[in-house]
Amino acid sequence: MTNSRDSIRKQLEARLKKSKPGKYTLCLYVAGLSPRSQKAIQNIRKLCDKYLPGNYELTIYDIYKNPIVAKDGQILALPTLVKKLPPPLRKFVGDMSNTDKLLVGMDLRSENGSAEKPFKGKRRT
Repeated sequence: MTNSRDSIRKQLEARLKKSKPGKYTLCLYVAGLSPRSQKAIQNIRKLCDKYLPGNYELTIYDIYKNPIVAKDGQILALPTLVKKLPPPLRKFVGDMSNTDKLLVGMDLRSENGSAEKPFKGKRRT
């Protein structure tokens, strides 16, 4: 039974590598209109417009207006950006001013710092 699970897992991983990623699905959790929240909104919109033009969906949740969304999303600090798609799920905390860290975490730039052109619908292999 373990061999069949390993085989299925390998097949799924191979398909995932070959598949083209869809839109990036991002959720930004903020605390009202604080300066830090406004900075995070501004920074993530700027990053998405530059590196994911037309290829992202950004939802902003204000936990002051709807605190249940923070509990449901297991959000412990604010502002927090959650990258839901493409996998893997990733969370980033802060005002989103560290562009390099965000690009690496969102698989838009390699860890060695080599610049990658804006996302055009094909993933590096």
